[in-house]
This record gives sequence, C-alpha cells and structure tokens, in this order.
Amino acid sequence: MIIKCFLITEKSTAELEKNVLTAIVDIRARKEDIKRDVERRFEVEVEKINTLVTPKGEKKAYIKLKPEYSAEEVLSKLGVF
Repeated sequence: MIIKCFLITEKSTAELEKNVLTAIVDIRARKEDIKRDVERRFEVEVEKINTLVTPKGEKKAYIKLKPEYSAEEVLSKLGVF
C-alpha cells in the first residue's frame, strides 16, 4: 500500500486551494509509484509530486492534480469533507 493516509491540517487545507493533496506515503515509494497509485485509485491525472521525509521518519507527498480535476472532490469521495 503506497498511500497510508491523507493529512487534514491547516496547512494541507490551504494547499487544497492550489489543487494539492497532502499524504503520508510508504517511505520506499518513488514519485512515479505515488503518481500511478493516485491516478489509478481516484481516476485523476497528476501534474507533479513533491516529497519530503519528516523528522518523524515519515514520507510526506504533496500531490498536485491537473487543473481539470479537483483535490477537494477526491477528499470528499473519501468522506473527509
């Protein structure tokens, strides 16, 4: 399982306005793996992905969707909003 969970924080909510999802992903996942997983699971297209490893040792991914898709819509399908 590549995506462990989506983050809903003040910062990640602000990122939603830029059409960016924030998720904790498997530490070994590459950007290509994350992109493929998100596109397959949510039927969207990913524009780009930025990743970083947090001080806790978790890998965080910022997943920017293409303009024709809505990050908020993806989260609402999951029942977050």
